[in-house]
Amino acid sequence: MHENRETSETPTAQPGRRSAGEGQSHKARVHVYEESHSGILPMNHSNKDGTSPAESGEGRPLIKENAGQPNTYSTQSGKGVSQGLAGVRKAARENKEIKFTALLHHLTVDLLRESFYSLKRKAAPGVDGVTWQGYENGLEDRLTDLHGRVHRGAYRAMPSRRVYIEKADGRQRPLAVPAIEDKLVQQAVVTILNQIYEEDFLGFSYGFRPGRSQHQALDALSYALLKKKVNYVLDADIRGFFDNLDKSWLVKFVEHRVADPRILRLIQKWLNAGVMEEGKWSETQTGSPQGSVISPLLANIYLHYTFDLWVNVWRQKWAHGEVVVVRYADDVILGFQHQADADRFLENLRERLGKFELELHPDKTRRIEFGRFAEQNRKRRGEGKPDTFDFLGFSVLQKHTEKEFNMN
Repeated sequence: MHENRETSETPTAQPGRRSAGEGQSHKARVHVYEESHSGILPMNHSNKDGTSPAESGEGRPLIKENAGQPNTYSTQSGKGVSQGLAGVRKAARENKEIKFTALLHHLTVDLLRESFYSLKRKAAPGVDGVTWQGYENGLEDRLTDLHGRVHRGAYRAMPSRRVYIEKADGRQRPLAVPAIEDKLVQQAVVTILNQIYEEDFLGFSYGFRPGRSQHQALDALSYALLKKKVNYVLDADIRGFFDNLDKSWLVKFVEHRVADPRILRLIQKWLNAGVMEEGKWSETQTGSPQGSVISPLLANIYLHYTFDLWVNVWRQKWAHGEVVVVRYADDVILGFQHQADADRFLENLRERLGKFELELHPDKTRRIEFGRFAEQNRKRRGEGKPDTFDFLGFSVLQKHTEKEFNMN
């Protein structure tokens, strides 16, 4: 595996500062409760070491040349964000309790244009049948009209077109195909919200984030297995995560940082737009349609509050040994030094997820003995070789040497 390098490090938060016009400071309404199974939403972070929890990654240590936070930040297309969005990011970094009350004015015609050109040009059309190439005809007039409708509140989200793809086990996975205008407005909102949440998300979260990749998640896992005190692995599978996340909880989570009612209404429009299948519209009671542009960010926000912050507290307060975490969207692997920690965590995790309308898949979630010394320990007890587990489509195998693992 190649090196995984954490590429940014945020300064110590300064709760007393605020950015004029960007938001208002407020006292945290929820705190990390010291019961591992609490349903209370964790918000406050310990910052005794002077580093932001947003970069507490599980992989290799920060290296000097990549440790600094850049002065400009890239959007999905790789271009630097506007000065106004850079101000949003600065405010989010400096005050972890600020609620942003004025965000929609950052959704400009320029941002819509950039969002349009960042979309996949060969993607299938939505229910309106409009392709990327078709929308590009008369683009400037279309963007001006769309910008006006969004800011007047006249923009209406269309239902997504329901399609199915076959999974590895032969089952069908439902996907949502949004209309082109919904895609580009969602992309613009994602660009805005990323300025906030990229300062909040923790370092062990890799999925669908700017500058992060599956390769980095795999490298972080490899590093943890080789260098950390991992003797047991918990492969946690959240059953039907995208289909079952609770919309009301999701909106509450977003409201911790976003207080612009126009942004919140846009998110609710997308969540409630429903799907079209064979000409019939149906409402989606739960979930965020998998396949929409904004769905990965909403999923990360949901898991940030239900899982990431909680597990970070759990391993500090309750674990007796080392605990490492690597999460890519809803694909989660945890490593434990002690079996008792792994078993207790699994029990607490089931309770935790249940409070937010989620559950672990009983057949796909398992705790196995795995790590540098697993094979020799099992051999000494007269047991067979360690089991394998899958992560991001790779099967992780224990090799005969203590210094190497295979990912096939």
